[in-house]
Amino acid sequence: MAQTFGAISPVPTGEELVNIVLSYTQRKAPTEVHANFQIQRIRNFYMRKVKLAQQVFHKKMSDIVDKFPRLDDIHPFFADLLNVLYDKDHYKLALGQINMGRHLLSNIAKDYLKMLKHADSLYKAKQLKRAALGRMCTLVKKIKHSFTFLENVRQHLSRLPSINPTTRTLIVCGYPNVGKSSFVNKITHANVDVQPYAFTTKSLLLGHTDYKYNSWQVMDTPGILDHALEERNTIEMQSITALAHLQASILYFIDISGTCGYTLEQQVSLFSHIKPLFAGKPLIVVLSKSDLRVKSDLEPESQELFDRSILRNVPAGSTIDVIEMSCSNDEGVNKVKEQACERLLALRESVTMSSKKSDDILSHLHVAIPKVVHPGHGPIIPESVLKKRRQLNNAMLKDDEEDIDIDLELDQKLGSNNSSNQQKNKKRELEREKFTRLQADYEPTIKG
Repeated sequence: MAQTFGAISPVPTGEELVNIVLSYTQRKAPTEVHANFQIQRIRNFYMRKVKLAQQVFHKKMSDIVDKFPRLDDIHPFFADLLNVLYDKDHYKLALGQINMGRHLLSNIAKDYLKMLKHADSLYKAKQLKRAALGRMCTLVKKIKHSFTFLENVRQHLSRLPSINPTTRTLIVCGYPNVGKSSFVNKITHANVDVQPYAFTTKSLLLGHTDYKYNSWQVMDTPGILDHALEERNTIEMQSITALAHLQASILYFIDISGTCGYTLEQQVSLFSHIKPLFAGKPLIVVLSKSDLRVKSDLEPESQELFDRSILRNVPAGSTIDVIEMSCSNDEGVNKVKEQACERLLALRESVTMSSKKSDDILSHLHVAIPKVVHPGHGPIIPESVLKKRRQLNNAMLKDDEEDIDIDLELDQKLGSNNSSNQQKNKKRELEREKFTRLQADYEPTIKG
């Protein structure tokens, strides 16, 4: 299921939160008190203001803490992506400060409510109220940087594409400027920006395509350079995160024409370094820009390097296909898409069939089939019922015979030489015989 970060409410700054709470308290609580009021009424007047301010602070800060995702409860892909983009330590620290702040606000309100219960004058009660609200506002302003940081995180999260880490996905990766975004634009309606310089794509971009009446995610990742993991920047680490956590078909793009600015040796070396991320996933090596150069045009040394480093170096549990493609004349575009989708469908089907979930369910089910104790045992009908049923059948049969005799007499008087009367007589005789047989078949037999 896709993680929806757009539902997070905007986070106010420290100053804005203070103004919201004080304004709400002023509007919702009584505003007039006089010295001639009873002391208990004065105490309740200021206690109500302090309690209301604390409740509003607690509600606003609780909404912030509860609506932001917890790294331990979300999919590992989103947890690592948050760590790459914002540093999970700063993220947890900001939420922790706000969480601690709401508890401290509750303690401040609790302490001053106790003192307000013993205030003996209007002046003293008013000063205690001012001190309570002042300490609450000061505490909120001390953690204003956490509010600002979380608002920046919220704005960035709301701009992320709605990625479903469990659905059918194609991940396009490779060096910068090798034709990844052009391919995504060909098979989806994502309209990714394509420029002739490197690192045009700076974040994960998502498009959707259809294959066999199903919707597929196509993820365009930023380009990856061939250097150590700790030297990769935030843009490259987004691609590494997607490759590490998503069970998808991997489309590794290689530009053998050299127009991308990187040699074949560099691209093959990058493949070898990130090969562990491809384990257990379908892998399609796409030789892009085939309109400029094809694999057969490579020098023997380059072909041997390609075969040795890619074709003979398949990741564990993976399948590998090499397809030439050109986005300029659409040659091979559909073939790449269909092959990647078919490979992933076959993998998902094999995983489903190998799982023993259905066997576990069937082992808990029992289908009860009743057994025949006495085969041929008919219903038991009392003799009195049978006798009454015979009398009724005989009476019906006698009435039918009388009707037939009357019809025969009328036919004889009117003339029975015509063929129609003869056919009617035959029909009556057949019905009479049929009724007699049905009566005999219907007569039940008592079995003792």
